[in-house]
Amino acid sequence: MVDKRIPWDQYFMAQSLLLSLRSTCTRLEVGASLVKDRRIIAGGYNGSVSGDKHCIDEGCYLVDGHCIRTIHAEMNALLQCAKLGISTEGAEIYVTHFPCLQCTKALLQAGVKTIHYLNNYHNDSYALELIQQVGGSVHQVTLEPHYFEKLSFGQLNEQQP
Repeated sequence: MVDKRIPWDQYFMAQSLLLSLRSTCTRLEVGASLVKDRRIIAGGYNGSVSGDKHCIDEGCYLVDGHCIRTIHAEMNALLQCAKLGISTEGAEIYVTHFPCLQCTKALLQAGVKTIHYLNNYHNDSYALELIQQVGGSVHQVTLEPHYFEKLSFGQLNEQQP
């Protein structure tokens, strides 16, 4: 029998996918959800510092092949917690793409030891080594299409008065 309720890992990853739709990066749209005790405590997407120009409007600001205008989704989620005084100790992150080394280090230092990701993206061997050294874990989430069959935006729009 197929479970009718979406599993938690797919639910939180779907939330991260929705966040990625807000990304202002032209190279890669990433979303991240920080979760503690099955509750989302923060979310983020990759984009510019508030008030700065966006890559979608001005193009990427590249230095050595990297866009330096963009703050990564994972960092935005961590910064949201810092700004609001929310502890990330023991939280998990659901991110649409495997975190870069710098984001991995920041997550681990902030007490986020479990990383769930959807897509491989330059999976750094040292990042994986660090996660293992601190007793953390990494899980690739697979989205099962049958949980998302009910989502038909055409039908949703037709139901509105």
